[in-house]
Amino acid sequence: MKILPLVFLFLFSFSSFSQHTEEELEAKATIDAFFEAFHKRDSIGLKEIAHTNIMMQSITVNEDGNNKIITESYSSFIKAIVSIPTTTKLEERLLSYDIRVDGPMANVVTPYSFFIDGELKHCGVNNFQLFKESEKWKIVYIIDTRTTKDCSSK
Repeated sequence: MKILPLVFLFLFSFSSFSQHTEEELEAKATIDAFFEAFHKRDSIGLKEIAHTNIMMQSITVNEDGNNKIITESYSSFIKAIVSIPTTTKLEERLLSYDIRVDGPMANVVTPYSFFIDGELKHCGVNNFQLFKESEKWKIVYIIDTRTTKDCSSK
């Protein structure tokens, strides 16, 4: 009979670890709103979710096999997204969220797979830095990795 209280204690402890704070849920909602706007090619939505000083970078591997970092302006990113024909289906599937909040700063890491018209194009990990401004989370920095290797296992 002593094992039964231990089972309840274990279940209670496990469920408390899976709970997210309100701040974490708000940060996650910001990332979800970013991808909703991205998938809809909604330039206004993409602008509203970002801080005015947002920075974007991607890490890739060049033709020689060397790591390369690319910096892109957020306005160029938005122009590129909205210029894609609406007949082309873009889908970035987020596989999980790792959210850390410390006061007005949040870090959200999301492994992903990226599809165009249902075809897997690449995969990687997004890392979003958020800043809470006027009670609203804004994305201040996005960096991601992009690869075509081992994407089928993700």
